[in-house]
Amino acid sequence: MNIEFDIEEPGAEASDFVRESFEAVDTEVLEKLVAHAFSHMKVSPETELSIAVVGEAEMERIHIDWMDLPGPTDVMSFPMDELTPGTDEELATGVLGDIVLCPPVAARQGADAGHSTLDELCLLTTHGILHCLGFDHATAEEEAEMFGIQRTILEEFLGRPAPVETRH
Repeated sequence: MNIEFDIEEPGAEASDFVRESFEAVDTEVLEKLVAHAFSHMKVSPETELSIAVVGEAEMERIHIDWMDLPGPTDVMSFPMDELTPGTDEELATGVLGDIVLCPPVAARQGADAGHSTLDELCLLTTHGILHCLGFDHATAEEEAEMFGIQRTILEEFLGRPAPVETRH
């Protein structure tokens, strides 16, 4: 697996809530999830993916810089090689891209939806992978397709119903 994690350390002034949200980031679980998602989407395990884990201030900066939207968001995806899902005969390979996760936002969303921060981070990681593979949810049809695939990947991986998606 060619996954690189870049995890921002919460500063000394960080609240207990922020520290706990970062502690919920389990890179071992996320690596296994990525491997499962890659297999499901017929993406070569040699494909490269970078996952950055940042606080709200950095996520807000990225959100403003790239989307011109205020405030931190939960996940952002930056596709690199314009990969699409592969086939049984030919797996997609290359540099999938970068995913940026924000644990404090994930923790709030998970709590609001009634599941753990790690479950929310799994949902967001899967969501980010699908965006990097060209999926979107701008229309009702696109959302049904993307969220359906997302749910299937998560349910197969978790062995139980997928966490409820946050819609904003």
